[in-house]
Amino acid sequence: MNAVVFIGITMLTFVVMEGVTWCTHKYVMHGFGWFLHEDHHQPGYPHVFEKNDAFFVVFAIPSILLFYFGIRRELNYLFFIGLGVLCYGVAYFLIHDVLIHRRFKWFKNTKSRYLKGLRKAHKIHHKHLDKPDGECFGMLLVPFKYFKKSQ
Repeated sequence: MNAVVFIGITMLTFVVMEGVTWCTHKYVMHGFGWFLHEDHHQPGYPHVFEKNDAFFVVFAIPSILLFYFGIRRELNYLFFIGLGVLCYGVAYFLIHDVLIHRRFKWFKNTKSRYLKGLRKAHKIHHKHLDKPDGECFGMLLVPFKYFKKSQ
């Protein structure tokens, strides 16, 4: 396979991860995995780490395995699927933990309408402190109405 195919696999995996994240957030984090995600919905949670951070490990394990099996004998498509998962994880960290929740004090004064819209949608998601009745489970793709409100 050539570089264009590998780049395409990485990009497609990145895009697919948004759907995987949406489903995981709605059906696992707000379902049977609520015991790990619940502290994330509590305002002013005082710890540096949350139980919710365990989900980073859950997503890292398949990526690590894909890297391993993608280079075991020779470089193959599994490596680039793992790379797409990793790239999405980095984007998730930067958007969710840095920009939205301000766990790190980077990107304080963004003027981007898109990033403001993401932040608004996530705030709407967090207005629900309990497991049911959630909305806006995506991370990079959220309903257009939040971008209109963020002008």
